[in-house]
Amino acid sequence: MTGDLRLAPAALAAWAAAWWLCGEPAAAGGLAVAGAWALAVAGVVTLTLARGRWRVPVLAHGLLVAACVVAVALGVHVQASARAPLEALAEAGATARLTGRVVSEPRPAAFGGDLRWVLSVESVTARGTTVRTTGSVEVTAPPPAPAYGATVATSARLRPDEPGRDTAARARAEEAVVVAPPGAVLAGTQTLRSALLEVTAHLSPQARGLVPGAAVGDTTRVPPELTEAMRVTGLTHVTAVSGGHFAVVVATLTAACAALRAPRAVRVVLLVGAAVGFVLLVRPEPSVLRAAWTCAVALLGLALGRPSAGPAALATASTVLLVVDPWLARSFGFALSCAATAGLVLVAGPLARRLAPWLGRPLAFALAVPLAAQAAVGPVLVLLDPTVPTTAVLANLLAAPALVPATVLGLLATVLAPGAPGLAHAVAWLAGLATGWIAVVARWCAGLPGASVPWPGGTGGALLLAAVTAAALVGVLRRPVGQGWPRAWRELLPRTWRRARGRRASPLTAVGFLLGVPLVVLVVALVLPRALTTGSGVPADWEVVACDVGQGDALVVRTGAASAVVVDVGPPGDAAGRCLDRLGVARVDLLVLSHFHADHVGGLEPVLAGRAVRSALVSPLEEPASAAARVRGVLADAGVPVETATPGRSGSLGATSWRVLAARDDGSGAGEEGDGANDASVVLALRTPAGVDVVALGDLERAGQDALLADLRASGWPGGVDVVKMAHHGSAAQSQRLAALLRPRVTLVSVGDDNTYGHPTDAALDLYGSAGSAIVRTDECGTAVLVVRDGELGLSCTR
Repeated sequence: MTGDLRLAPAALAAWAAAWWLCGEPAAAGGLAVAGAWALAVAGVVTLTLARGRWRVPVLAHGLLVAACVVAVALGVHVQASARAPLEALAEAGATARLTGRVVSEPRPAAFGGDLRWVLSVESVTARGTTVRTTGSVEVTAPPPAPAYGATVATSARLRPDEPGRDTAARARAEEAVVVAPPGAVLAGTQTLRSALLEVTAHLSPQARGLVPGAAVGDTTRVPPELTEAMRVTGLTHVTAVSGGHFAVVVATLTAACAALRAPRAVRVVLLVGAAVGFVLLVRPEPSVLRAAWTCAVALLGLALGRPSAGPAALATASTVLLVVDPWLARSFGFALSCAATAGLVLVAGPLARRLAPWLGRPLAFALAVPLAAQAAVGPVLVLLDPTVPTTAVLANLLAAPALVPATVLGLLATVLAPGAPGLAHAVAWLAGLATGWIAVVARWCAGLPGASVPWPGGTGGALLLAAVTAAALVGVLRRPVGQGWPRAWRELLPRTWRRARGRRASPLTAVGFLLGVPLVVLVVALVLPRALTTGSGVPADWEVVACDVGQGDALVVRTGAASAVVVDVGPPGDAAGRCLDRLGVARVDLLVLSHFHADHVGGLEPVLAGRAVRSALVSPLEEPASAAARVRGVLADAGVPVETATPGRSGSLGATSWRVLAARDDGSGAGEEGDGANDASVVLALRTPAGVDVVALGDLERAGQDALLADLRASGWPGGVDVVKMAHHGSAAQSQRLAALLRPRVTLVSVGDDNTYGHPTDAALDLYGSAGSAIVRTDECGTAVLVVRDGELGLSCTR
């Protein structure tokens, strides 16, 4: 591995400081002051003691590391102070009037037809007071979304965002009023993007999505199954504009300048203008910013006649960006972009030289590039999805010839589209041929056996994969194949390989290498992860889970790494207990039994077995009496403290808060069972650490729902939640007004596929569907797992 790594410690220190301080912004001010004082003292000591030549570089690098940490701390402190008003209002769940500039392209929300976009707030009005702020808010609202760069005003209810995210809050709005349109430059780029979508509208489905994706990063029309295939095969970089796209643009313009023999000054000005225009066209996402700043450092070196080395340019660019925007340290897009670039500049060259004797230089370089990139990004990807894409290198190798024509032709079509749509359509059709090959490769590789295999998730899984990858790279790069092995082992190597150093490989050797290496990787990837994983199939970052227990209820809301709130335990049997085992729940912080019907309390014993249950909350109406007595007896035998739920009772479990919204004891509203227990259900509202609002309605009938609605309105309930567990498994007895008030993004329906009650009814599904909610049924989805990634709810169906 080669490259100037002298700036790497400063970059890594800045990244570590930014990552920590963005999660603990209160510590930033003290660290900045203390660090600045320590830096000044260290500078004086350095000037006093640095007499030997060797001491100067060491001390200078130490001072540079400290300076970067102090700069990051200062940046976090200043920006955290500026966004504090928004965070305070979000914690209170306040409704506010926001005015600011749209700084992202709209993206579809995970559920429903809403769009989400980021608003850089300039002022916020709430509780009769208007304050200036510079924080960002992620807004979810019905279409159409305002244009990028437009100044808008909107009224929305604020909610806290995940700790450490670059947005200070999330907001749900019904509309956004455009106060001022985008400036002329941004309006021009929007015209280019819109015109490209128009000229590609009648191409094949893959071309309609991939041509705009490869050209300007617009992925709104990529077919979902193709998106998934590209994710599995590691080809998402095709539409995630980053360093590769910059490289194509810069290389194309550099070649044109060389052909025209343009002077250095002209080349620099042209490349700078093209880079700035490209950033505005594709929008300044984290990966784009990283690529742009790296390009800027390289262009500065070119202008000064001192071309910058890749590692130094990457370290400089990433450090500058982290000082300006410390929250980039927690952006997966930024991390993936930096990791891939580091892999290419540090590993690709040495790896290509090592493979060249067996494959020849062109093929060795073509294989080394995806190998190096995948090796670098693999540990980061495991944090997002605990799987290893075993066909990623093969897919990238096969797709590589189409990447440049897809990008260049797509950009050419973009430039031509506003003035010459007919010609632009023809160029886009040609680009579609290139993206068609990429789509074929993605689908074929994704369909191969073992294309994506399980791997341990979380930080441990990422460190394990990083260690395995590092060991493999050291083994390959430090010595020729077979050197240092026992003689008997060396004799097993093909004679061509033992003599290959310094010689060109035969075609037969190259083919054998290309077939053999993927086979070995595939076998290792299939066997090792299966030996290390639990096989639960549940995403490690689950937030809310509706367990598939058949015709019954069992809702799990996370409170910690191995703890949760459990609302109901399903019918008799071990389905709920097995669900908690799969989720890794070893401690139940709060067990809520909404009422005493068998389909809600029957699975109590397996849930208690092998698990610590801190407390239980039960319905105030002990009907059926025999079932209530059995439940209380089982809980007493297990030593679980039991309390009777009362409206308004609330508490906090770590960062998860809960509140009882209803718990009736009068037995009115007999419902289907005739004992009044359904309308005596404990109705619970919860808020998770990620800011997900959940309401579990138990088995409320119409009367119980109407009473709940009246109580919520009387208390000033603002309305709008993220998740609702539908009342009574989706029976026909649903309140239209309650559904309209709750307006959930996701409605969970816990129901068995063999029930004889007709649950869920079409009327219930239509009612919540018409409120804009995505309906998730356990009889179709199995155990429904909701996750929060990048501030957006996602769904995983696990049977």
